[in-house]
Parts: sequence; C-alpha cells; structure tokens
Amino acid sequence: MSAPVDLESWTGEDVRLAEVESALGQLRAASSPQGAAPHMRTSVMTHLAWVPEGWLEQARGALAGMGERHPSRTILLVPDPDSGKDRVDATVSIECYAVPGVDRDVCSEVVELRLHGKRAKAPASLVEPLLISDLPVFLRWRGEPPWGAPELDQLLDVADRLVVDSSEWDELAYAELARAFAHTAVSDIAWARTDEWRAELARYWPAIREQEIRVRGPRAEATLLRAWLNARLDRAIRPVEPAGELSVRLGGEELRPPRGPTPGPSDLLSAELDRFARDPVYEEAVAAAAGGA
Repeated sequence: MSAPVDLESWTGEDVRLAEVESALGQLRAASSPQGAAPHMRTSVMTHLAWVPEGWLEQARGALAGMGERHPSRTILLVPDPDSGKDRVDATVSIECYAVPGVDRDVCSEVVELRLHGKRAKAPASLVEPLLISDLPVFLRWRGEPPWGAPELDQLLDVADRLVVDSSEWDELAYAELARAFAHTAVSDIAWARTDEWRAELARYWPAIREQEIRVRGPRAEATLLRAWLNARLDRAIRPVEPAGELSVRLGGEELRPPRGPTPGPSDLLSAELDRFARDPVYEEAVAAAAGGA
C-alpha cells in the first residue's frame, strides 16, 4: 500500500458547513505541487461513522490505511450532547496516494464533526449537504445503536447500508436490528467473523442435519452462528456456551478450527464497504436469533 502524503488539516470551532466545504477545497488545492493539476477526488462512497467518544480512537485506527482501498469522503460524527454548548466543531484533512501510471495523486477526505448539545440530535441536516451526489452512503455505527432515537432514524434515512458490530453491544438486540432491514441493507462485523466457520460447516452437509451440534465462543459470534444453523437446518441447536473463540463440536468430534489469517479491524470494515446488495442469509440468521430459536 502506498504511504499517504502528509497534509496539514484545518480545524474550526462553531463552524458552518460552508466553511467545511471551503476548507476541503483549499486543502486539495494546497496539496498539489505548484503549477500542477489539482489532486483527483475519486470517491466511491460517502462513509459516515457515528462514533461516541469512547470509541473514537478505535474508529480512527480502523480508518487508518483505508483511504487507498476505499477512496471516500469519510464523515466522523462525534456526539457530545452534554457539553453545555450548541455548536459544531470540525477538523478536516485529506490523505493523498500516488497511483502508478497516473500523473495526479488520488485523495480521500476526512471530516470529523463534534456535535455539541442539541446538534447531536439532528445529525442528518448536518451531513446531507456534505454527501457526494449519486454515490452510496455507508453508515458505521460504533457501539449499540439507540433504537428508536431520532439521531439513528435520521441517519438510516440517508444511508444505503448500516454497518454494525454486534459484539460491541451490551445487549444482543437482534429483534431491534431486524426492524432496520425495512429501511436499509445491514452488515454486521460479528457475522463476518463467522465466515470461515460457516464455510467449514457447509462441508458436512447433508449429514450434519442428523448430528448434535454444540457451539462455543464469544457471545455475538456464537449466537449468530447458532442462529444460522437453526435457520439452515430448520431445527433447534443447543444453547451457545461462552468461550474466548469460536469452536464447534459435531456429534462426538471437536472440529478443527479454520486456520485462515485473522483479519484486523481495517480489513473487516473494508470488506463490509465492498458489499452493496442485501444479505438474505444474514437477515435469516438475525431473524432466528431475534426469535430465540
């Protein structure tokens, strides 16, 4: 992966959105060598991320190095409803990457908006002017979404896909998540962590239908894997057992775990940003988990 060109960022307090757009244009122009054509903005999406303060460093870490794989306008929304102010503070930066055979660098834009006071309850009005026309909008929600809250409902209305990680939730609110399917496509990073186990278990079809199955593992991943088996086999599977990593016992045999490389946070998020269609198998598993099957 190419190393990004380090560029100075712009920071403002109590900003208007017009100032954010102006800062983006100025940074892009300033990053080009004197007399050269401006850097290309080759965004393939607008990437929204709702990031409460406790998740901010993890979110920044997951975003690091993704600009080249997914050139986009990323808008980090950091809610601060109890700050005692009603304003928006902003930090704007651009990462540019050299592309072989192209005489101009490719750039991704990062806009971090801290939403103070009442602004944290009306995020859609702030992000809509910053969305790139005719490109899909992905919404990554860190932590458990506040089901039914205005900030979530507003952003679901502008998003083409919601990306969550149910392993971040205090409660596995799959019934609430299933209701979001009527509004937008949904991805779950916890589900993605079960990919290799689902492929491994598929090798045992159709004999697996008659065998006892025991699933152990982290709560979200094990629950989704068990729910997938319930739905696919149309029969009840024993309740999951807590463990540090996923494992499956089939009949009297402890299955050898898949040994593929363990993807990092950036890899997992990047994979979800490559998905555009709905996933009916995942939706079926969530419905099974929501029903307690």
